[in-house]
Amino acid sequence: MRQPRDTLHGTLDLLVLRSLADGEAYHGTAIADRIAEASADALSVEEGSLYPALHRMEEAGWVTSKWNASENNRRARYYRITPKGRRQLARATRRWTTHVDAVLRVLKMA
Repeated sequence: MRQPRDTLHGTLDLLVLRSLADGEAYHGTAIADRIAEASADALSVEEGSLYPALHRMEEAGWVTSKWNASENNRRARYYRITPKGRRQLARATRRWTTHVDAVLRVLKMA
């Protein structure tokens, strides 16, 4: 099975949805921090990529957002995963796992 051309593009969606999977609402900086922390700082999500992705995911119905005060009392948009987003997360996880398994098989060729 061939991977869609947007595999890398979809990777950001996968990481963001996974960071929201605990059901809590997080603002953009917290989402980026969660991804960095979970990856032991191997992955860094820049604002220029994150916010367009969040907007796209909101339009797709995968996340919802609400304005609220942040920890430092600034106005921030908080994002939460939706049931549709959870289904997308499951699909994207299966696709990514299939992709990684295929790459590993090639790397193990004798």
